[in-house]
Amino acid sequence: MPGTVAVPHDPPPRARLRSATRLAVCAAVPWFLCLWWGTSTVPVPAALPAVLILREDVYAAPRLGWNRLVGVVVGVALTTLVLHWLPPPSASSVTSVPAAASVSFLAVLACGCAGMYLMYQGGAPNQQVLVTALVIYATALPGYALARLVESAVGIATVVLLGPLLWPPDPYRSAAAGLDAYRSELGGLLGTVAARLGAGGPPTAQGLPEDAELWLRPRNGLAAYERAARRTRLPRLYLRTPKRPPDGLEERLRLAARTSLTLQYFTQELRERARTDGPARPSGSAPAAPPGSDTALRDLAPLVRATARTVDAALRGGEDRATVAADLERARGLDLAHRAAHPTRHDAVLRAGLHLTHEAVGDHVSARP
Repeated sequence: MPGTVAVPHDPPPRARLRSATRLAVCAAVPWFLCLWWGTSTVPVPAALPAVLILREDVYAAPRLGWNRLVGVVVGVALTTLVLHWLPPPSASSVTSVPAAASVSFLAVLACGCAGMYLMYQGGAPNQQVLVTALVIYATALPGYALARLVESAVGIATVVLLGPLLWPPDPYRSAAAGLDAYRSELGGLLGTVAARLGAGGPPTAQGLPEDAELWLRPRNGLAAYERAARRTRLPRLYLRTPKRPPDGLEERLRLAARTSLTLQYFTQELRERARTDGPARPSGSAPAAPPGSDTALRDLAPLVRATARTVDAALRGGEDRATVAADLERARGLDLAHRAAHPTRHDAVLRAGLHLTHEAVGDHVSARP
């Protein structure tokens, strides 16, 4: 999910407990503040920002809170303006729906949708405009619009100011943990692929591991890293982030993001080949796989293992440059040997993802001091 830090898919219980406690505190504080202030007897809008704004990346709360507050203000203004000229729903009969009430609802709905899409930001419309407009329309009580605006502002301010101060996460540490988790899962995926290839033929399309979510993690982690780097310009007391990330973390994240594309291409091409050349082909639907295709796939297994070992060493961090370079040379040698032994166009397409992965690792190694 764009906007999230790359962390392990299943956070440890301690991290989940901290997130739940942070959310509970940020929801309870504005609730009791509004009760003390007397905005209403049930200030639910004050507690909602904690549920809707707080994410694993708590430092995104200011941006999300501002978008929500603007949406609430616009929704309140639109509904107040419409209900000023058209009869509110409280004037409707309980046994019939007057035309005026229907017109007022359609006017609120149209204005809310227009405001929602006119405030399109971050790749999505501001849904808070329409939500606020409809809630105020359904609760057309004197003073409710102002109370909702005040309670929403109190809840947003509490989340923005208090949320990042409660067990603040280290975005660089989270990015590093996410990279380690990705490296481990990638090694398992490529190991499974190599094992199935070495067994003597293409695995069935259903036999390949599902990896759609895996390829998104490096790009999400890199985006979170870049946002964390930009936050270092803000007050240190508020953010509590380290002054500089661990050495080489950015380069390894960029390598992971680049190789995720090439390795995804390889696994998808392998899945497509398994679908077309697999043993489950109905008789008479297409010609059988050409002779030697199973041998080519069996010979591809050492290349996959060598590529996996090379990428793992490059992403691990702390590895000697000479070690990564030696693993890369061995993988490139196996690539050249496979090309010489099986110079078919289909195998060349299948090897292209691995070859591009080697190029990415080579650029990474040459750029290291």
